[in-house]
Amino acid sequence: MPDPLRRPEDSLPALELVLEYARGYLADFDGLVRMPTADEAAHAFAADFPEEGKGTLAAIQQLIELGADAHIRSSGPRFFHWVIGGCTPGALAADWFASLIDQNAGAWSSSPLAVQLEAISLAWLQELFGLPAAWAGVLTTGATTAGFTALAAARQWWGEQHGVDVAAQGLAGVSPLPVLSSGYLHVSSLKALAMLGIGREQVTYCQADETRRLDPAALERELKRLGGAPAIVIATAGEVNAGHFDPVAEMSAIAHEHGAWLHVDGAFGLFARVSPRTAALADGVEHADSVSADGHKWLNVPHDCGFAFVCDPALLTAVFSAIAEYTPDDEVFAFRSPEFSRRARSLAVWTTLAAYGRDGYRAIVERCLDIAEHVAREVERADDMELLAPAPLNIVCFRYRPPDVPEDALDELNLEIGRAALTDGRVYVGTTRWAGTVGFRPAFVNWRTTIADADLLLETVRDLGRRLAQHLLPPVVAG
Repeated sequence: MPDPLRRPEDSLPALELVLEYARGYLADFDGLVRMPTADEAAHAFAADFPEEGKGTLAAIQQLIELGADAHIRSSGPRFFHWVIGGCTPGALAADWFASLIDQNAGAWSSSPLAVQLEAISLAWLQELFGLPAAWAGVLTTGATTAGFTALAAARQWWGEQHGVDVAAQGLAGVSPLPVLSSGYLHVSSLKALAMLGIGREQVTYCQADETRRLDPAALERELKRLGGAPAIVIATAGEVNAGHFDPVAEMSAIAHEHGAWLHVDGAFGLFARVSPRTAALADGVEHADSVSADGHKWLNVPHDCGFAFVCDPALLTAVFSAIAEYTPDDEVFAFRSPEFSRRARSLAVWTTLAAYGRDGYRAIVERCLDIAEHVAREVERADDMELLAPAPLNIVCFRYRPPDVPEDALDELNLEIGRAALTDGRVYVGTTRWAGTVGFRPAFVNWRTTIADADLLLETVRDLGRRLAQHLLPPVVAG
């Protein structure tokens, strides 16, 4: 019977197996992002629950052997499909340490280390982003949960404007909560609205054109129509298709003039504040009422990590406090977070910020900006590619557009290239639609990515495009 208590000495050999694999893995990120046998390797894991286990070392060995092919190298420099960063060396080592000591970061009584480092990390992040020091913050599982946390505080504020403690009494009998946004609103915000009982369909979109950018006049008109009733306005700092920004400062002024709450979804765009080159894109974030962002994007810490910041700490406590006979009444982070038991994400966040500081993160951000500018220039120079939108930050929205392929076939061609790229393995990039046109939207946030990696992206799109375009070309008629 492979009871782990009978072989506690297997712990170190198991870790050594992972360490040995890590030596080769970290030394070579030039291989394929996705192995051709990834699907087969994933399906090779047995589905039947064993009556008697195979033991620690055998299970870890199988995990490594099959997992080596089954996983996607999303932490490497050539993964551009979603906005996903890698792991800085400091963050990776700290995360291993966090797993080793296995802390519950919900309370000081369960981990003074995790709670203290979370408080320090959040203060450092507020300083890095230029957010008011008096705000309250909390680490979460990611930008979705961070947005949920911030919008829960906004919902609580909204209820108080109506004389209702929503956290205690619920939403029954209260009028619908109006939400206003541009067309840049991310699906994670809609998900948060659904989970909060506000509803996805409560959003009024104030967009100016087919690119979905904000129409400020429409926003002001909708708020006036409410006649002073409280509402939530959501601004997006870095939309996902081309990296564009809502005019946060203008939205803040309009929202506050009409007594509305402004939440800023800054999942990756909040990092524009790190560089003087792009800080103006997110002007006004400091005047919002809440802000959310991701850690496993441009901060380059392991999944999962996000952070929410709210202007009034009492709102978070009102929503998320959970008092029982066995809980102290001063456990700050357990009472600001949707989670009670919480992974010690602060160890990786603190370590990476302590290791590289403001200058190191400015270097990471600006290197990604340089790469995005390089790709945009190369696309504009090429006779077989087209830039679909300006690239103000780190996402370049473009399409493959060879001159001999008919316009009405380009969407399907680019979709086919996107599907092929996800199995080709050289790089990882997917498609989107900008103003109704299919294109690619590579995002550059990984600390390892270089211009050479970005050049391989363009080379791969071009190579796949040439092959796939053959069946779209008109037939050659013999003379």
